[in-house]
Amino acid sequence: MAIHAHPDDESSKAAATLAKYADEGHEVMVATLTGGERGDILNPAMDKPGVMENIEEVRREEMAAAAAALGVQHRWLGFVDSGLPEGDPLPPLPEGCFALVPLDEATEPLVKAIRDFRPHVIITYDENGGYPHPDHIKTHEVSMAAWTAAGDPAAYPEAGEPWTPLKMYYTHGFIRDRILSFSEEFEKAGQESPFKEWLAKWQRNQGDMMGRVTTQVECAEYFPQRDDALRAHATQIDPNGFFFAVPLEWQQRLWPTEEFELAQTRVQTDLPENDLFSGIEQ
Repeated sequence: MAIHAHPDDESSKAAATLAKYADEGHEVMVATLTGGERGDILNPAMDKPGVMENIEEVRREEMAAAAAALGVQHRWLGFVDSGLPEGDPLPPLPEGCFALVPLDEATEPLVKAIRDFRPHVIITYDENGGYPHPDHIKTHEVSMAAWTAAGDPAAYPEAGEPWTPLKMYYTHGFIRDRILSFSEEFEKAGQESPFKEWLAKWQRNQGDMMGRVTTQVECAEYFPQRDDALRAHATQIDPNGFFFAVPLEWQQRLWPTEEFELAQTRVQTDLPENDLFSGIEQ
């Protein structure tokens, strides 16, 4: 089970790994905590009449298409997008949004989803949310609470029979060495790197997650499905934008893995790993 804050997060974070395990016959589910109602239209081609007015319905349709592209099951948890506050000072979060829901109240629907689906492995965000969006940080908090509560018969007795997941991972995508390898390939090809300015601001050993990575899953074969899932989120993903700046062949050759951090485990495993199911008996 991959736990995400908004529709499109599942396609931009470890999507090829989800597609790989689904193709290999594992049951895979994405649980999306909010509807992404406050997301901006980031693809100019979708900035047209009727889209923003019906953004909740549009994003549900996009999510269904992305799940189909990845071959995974999907479940909405029903919370309302908090939006990304901007300004100095930051404005207050909207009343009733996910980030303001009390932790106990926000945890129960996820506990129910875990007990219903009965996953052995959970994927979520680290304590920083992957990036500091209030819904991503709340997703981390709710995931950690549900990890503890799902197997506890005394916790949320109305949410179904207890189920104890065995491993929890944080997904890590902002890997400096990965971006650097792509940037160097542009230079070798005599092209200007789209990452040059970004890398210049990104000091070595600052803000890079590779030091926390315990597990790398080889999944380059499934990068095309990942890209199809990204394109399915047409309001959020510009097909001419960042996610598609690097040729697919370069990605598959230079960095054929997706990265994870083993955050919690109830089984013994040897690190580093190349499989999220390492240590789990069949």
